[in-house]
Amino acid sequence: MNEILELLKGLRGTVYAFVLNNGCRSRIWDIEKENKAVLGIPVINKGVEECLSRKYVVCIIKKSSFRPPPEPTVMLLTNTGIVLGEEVLPSSKKKFLETVKEEIMWLSEEFVVYPERKGGSREFFIMPPVSFPEVENLGFKNVVSCSPSAPADMMLREMHGYQDDPKLASILIGFDCDEDLL
Repeated sequence: MNEILELLKGLRGTVYAFVLNNGCRSRIWDIEKENKAVLGIPVINKGVEECLSRKYVVCIIKKSSFRPPPEPTVMLLTNTGIVLGEEVLPSSKKKFLETVKEEIMWLSEEFVVYPERKGGSREFFIMPPVSFPEVENLGFKNVVSCSPSAPADMMLREMHGYQDDPKLASILIGFDCDEDLL
């Protein structure tokens, strides 16, 4: 575990890294279950669900100089799976604009909706699990990462002495492995 923590602490933008114990994992899950809605639309943090299902979970407290995520971290879906909106990362924005073939509307610099798409009877914001190549490259299995909800993020930072600072955020990284890798 020390190898992973040293790797994470060495990444640009990492402020602190630590292993989550079972009590902390339970508290995060309890907070996430209570996560209600944004603009009246339910939020489902699949990333947290996937992370917490792994044998090991570590947390990074990071600042804005940390690398961007390798994949989008939020989507707006219908209950039938139709993508109504999605995050467009700055690194893929040019390619996205070159390939998009339908009307779009930007809700922010990094989130687009498709106003012509219809279907389903309910909508959800989904926060999917995201890869974490640095840990995958160490040979660990089933690696996923995610951003916890704002209340869980705040709890994690406060537990380790970091005040409410909008320049800081946490990332959870879950993985499985053979015991001999630790």
